[in-house]
Amino acid sequence: MATPAQWLEGARPRTLPAAIAPVLAGTAVASLHHHAVAWKALLAMVVALALQVGVNYANDYSDGVRGTDADRVGPLRLVGSGSASAAHVKRAAFAAFGVGAVAGLVLATTTDWWLVAVGAVSIVAAWFYTGGKRPYGYAGLGEVMVFVFFGLVAVLGTTYVQMREVPLASWYAAIGVGALACAILVANNLRDIPTDREAGKHTLAVRLGDARTRYLYLFLLVVPTITLVGLSLTSTRSAALGLAYLLPALPAIRVVRQGADGHGLIPVLQKTGVAELVYGLGLFLGVLIGR
Repeated sequence: MATPAQWLEGARPRTLPAAIAPVLAGTAVASLHHHAVAWKALLAMVVALALQVGVNYANDYSDGVRGTDADRVGPLRLVGSGSASAAHVKRAAFAAFGVGAVAGLVLATTTDWWLVAVGAVSIVAAWFYTGGKRPYGYAGLGEVMVFVFFGLVAVLGTTYVQMREVPLASWYAAIGVGALACAILVANNLRDIPTDREAGKHTLAVRLGDARTRYLYLFLLVVPTITLVGLSLTSTRSAALGLAYLLPALPAIRVVRQGADGHGLIPVLQKTGVAELVYGLGLFLGVLIGR
């Protein structure tokens, strides 16, 4: 039986900024247009957090039963380490998806019913990242899906449920958040290149190789600066407060450029997650100041 602390570690709390930041960013845009709805933003946060925890447990389960986590460098894997049974981790994943589905259903019924389809596709995508017979995460498509669902869908969806439209500012915010969410995954997969290659998990990092993956990481951390410039020029200058994300991002970039690998890349994951959170929070506070 896994302890509560192990279940918490298995939920991978360091990845939760990838769920919080898009809701902050999407709500910032709604607030910019004087359409922020607090209870809808809160429900969107529940959906995002539940899906993030759900996909983390789902990955733990699927990678564990495949044996991919047998020799893992990073945080604890419940199934791979034998701390919890595969069946229990699978149930935890679907319980988290269930919480997200209920919160999402409330949002859909109070906004537009077609959002139910978006939620259903999001849950399916979360499961088949490493689940099923042909997981797309094993085919190098993980970053694409993270950008789509934890960037575009999460930010644009948060804005839409509050104001029923998606202005240009929301697209800028979504691209910035999506790039940082992808950077978290790229850093994770960069660390795991040796073990993933042996396990037959052909992530984008495995396909690109170590050197090009590091360049991809650097590119992804530059993109949010460009989107913030766009936001500042087209919406409010105070959106530039989001540039505070560079404070944790620059040390992470330094570590990646210096060629750290294995355990040496674990702090990069944490700093990249903090960078995404600061991006979303900075944008949110910047809009409030600008108003």
